[in-house]
Amino acid sequence: QVQLVESGGGLVQPGGSLRLSCAASGRTSRNYPMAWFRQTPGKERDFVAAIDWSGGSTYYADSVKDRFTISRDNAKNTVYLQMNSLKPEDTAAYYCAVRWAPPVSRRWYEYPYWGQGTQVTVSS
Repeated sequence: QVQLVESGGGLVQPGGSLRLSCAASGRTSRNYPMAWFRQTPGKERDFVAAIDWSGGSTYYADSVKDRFTISRDNAKNTVYLQMNSLKPEDTAAYYCAVRWAPPVSRRWYEYPYWGQGTQVTVSS
């Protein structure tokens, strides 16, 4: 089993920044892709960003490209999501997810392991 714990969510004004963290523990693999998804009530979980095991390849949803940056520290088994220029439409619960092996995927149902989520609210 893999356990994921997110942190870093909160309330921020439009144009502000937040940094989310997701620490993995348990039966982790060195080659696992990691991703961030987000969800609002009544809607499907949406892809936000993903990163391969080395950190050399990153993928973003069009809605967050050039504003969000995903990165990872494999020594700490942690993935980060730096969110800049936040907009009210970024308000959602953010979840990190892990696949057991490559490749990276944008489909939420291809990730078997999930964190509990952290709420991000962008409002003035």
